[in-house]
Amino acid sequence: MNRKNKLQKIHDKRLKRHRAKTKTSSKPPYICKADRAKAEAKKSAEEFNTEQE
Repeated sequence: MNRKNKLQKIHDKRLKRHRAKTKTSSKPPYICKADRAKAEAKKSAEEFNTEQE
């Protein structure tokens, strides 16, 4: 492999790693089922308390 090609491959690998680190995702983070259930229970409890007042 010639020097230019080797340097280009190294540069491309580094660029790929950099882009992977800086890429931001638009999808929301995953919340496990137990945490979703807790949040739902808390929300319903708050709604129940506000309805009684």
